[in-house]
Amino acid sequence: MITHYSYNQLGKANYGWLKSSHHFSFANYYEPKRMGFGTLRVINDDWVEPGTGFGSHPHKNMEIISYIRSGAISHQDSTGNKGITKSGEVQVMSAGSGIVHSEYNRTKDALTFYQIWIETDQLNVKPRWESKAFPNEAVSTQLPLIVSGYPEDQGKALFIHQVARIFGGKVTKGAKFEHTINHQAYILASEGSFELQDSSSKITLMKGDGAEVTKSKMVTITALTNCEIVLIDAPKN
Repeated sequence: MITHYSYNQLGKANYGWLKSSHHFSFANYYEPKRMGFGTLRVINDDWVEPGTGFGSHPHKNMEIISYIRSGAISHQDSTGNKGITKSGEVQVMSAGSGIVHSEYNRTKDALTFYQIWIETDQLNVKPRWESKAFPNEAVSTQLPLIVSGYPEDQGKALFIHQVARIFGGKVTKGAKFEHTINHQAYILASEGSFELQDSSSKITLMKGDGAEVTKSKMVTITALTNCEIVLIDAPKN
């Protein structure tokens, strides 16, 4: 079963320096029917003005993933980690027992990224942060694995404390392939448009849209244009 959420249906926030579209309830956007999707708690589609950013603030017991779509984000936290994650790269922060961090766009270009929060399966772990660059070439057969909590994926993807996987990358126009789902999936159209189909339904996603996939173990993705897709496969609870 596929449930489509168009970009215009998402919660909106505009602070001038930050423009955000919320796939689930977040901050001043409250929708009781959209409190998350299983262990997937937050997806924010953020635009950050050059020279601005998020000042120091705390997190605890959450896996926080940033998928950088354009620009670069500068990270600094209370454990001493510092780093810059650029377009085509991904960063992960396990907030664990507690961490304070800041994130800024210190470039002259706008920063766009998906901010993704997944509930942890281990409380009060040691806080950690890491980032990684992944191949940026468009694919035609499968989405690259970028984040995983499965032991067999260590070394191939960024690690999180949850039995979830995140796949993401650019896909060439005309590509068509199947993708297996272990739990349930939330799929994002970062760029372009593509068709998403399971055994009971078929929809078209445009840039900025999202879709929930439930009760399906397989979806077929067909790229209608050159596009960029993010697929989050996370447990129900």
